[in-house]
Amino acid sequence: MRLKIIGSAAGGGFPQWNCNYRLSRGAWDGEANFRARTQSSLAASANGNDWILFNASPDIRQQIAATPDLQPRVDGPLRSTPIRAVILTNADVDHIAGLLSLREREPFVVYATRRVLDVLESNSIFNVLDREVVQRRELAVGERIDIVDVNGKPVGIVVETFAVPGKVALFLEDQSKAGEGFGTKQGDTIGLHISSESGGAAFYVPGCAGIDDTLKKRLANADCLLFDGTVFTDDEMITAGVGIKTGARMGHMYISGEGGSLEALADLGIKKRIYVHINNTNPILDAASPEHAAVVAAGWKIAFDGMEVRL
Repeated sequence: MRLKIIGSAAGGGFPQWNCNYRLSRGAWDGEANFRARTQSSLAASANGNDWILFNASPDIRQQIAATPDLQPRVDGPLRSTPIRAVILTNADVDHIAGLLSLREREPFVVYATRRVLDVLESNSIFNVLDREVVQRRELAVGERIDIVDVNGKPVGIVVETFAVPGKVALFLEDQSKAGEGFGTKQGDTIGLHISSESGGAAFYVPGCAGIDDTLKKRLANADCLLFDGTVFTDDEMITAGVGIKTGARMGHMYISGEGGSLEALADLGIKKRIYVHINNTNPILDAASPEHAAVVAAGWKIAFDGMEVRL
């Protein structure tokens, strides 16, 4: 199985379009320590021909342009795509907005939980994806399913869904329920176990608000984990002076220190560990920083656009 990280940044990308914080500034200026990144998305294939996208970033057009495997084949028909399905892990803007760029009457399947499908149903702009062409299929939490194309043909990828601590999408927050997670319900955020008939498996958890014993047990001894690396410290947006929210308030746990993901996932026997969904304030984006060095020394890789993992 081949995994391609086609977008490794959190919402806004890196550098973010309006950001002048020192990390984004370094990327704007082309400094060697900084690599530009588009917004969060993963592609997977069991056979090299049929591809599944995990989340549809607002940058999907750019990502396809940078990834020949996702482009129409040279000997293909006038309109075609190797993308057979898009699987959504939540309804965040940086994970669903790219669907609007895939609207040219090309057949594929959108898989998501009922909660996320309801978001698409309630917003008429997503009707640009003609129901007679683009199918919508529900993923039940806890379900293991063979992914198939619009004709019902298996593409060799199997996913198992599981709930992870998270938060309802920002644009759906109910301020009257601030003490109850702003209206967060099951199905708002899921993790995925991705496997293939050809062998290999990986966990994909681009959004996670905490690591409990249940999640630790599930991830123990995994071949590969792609995990939420949004922020290095919970208050980094505040200390950077670019925001007022903590990582926890955004539904993302932090990497460093006591209770951070680096510590929580340290002794689980995970063979390959990769941080994805990295916010523009996270110092691990600076390849010369001590934070970057600490993460690498702990056995983690820091995702970048174009990174490929073969399992």
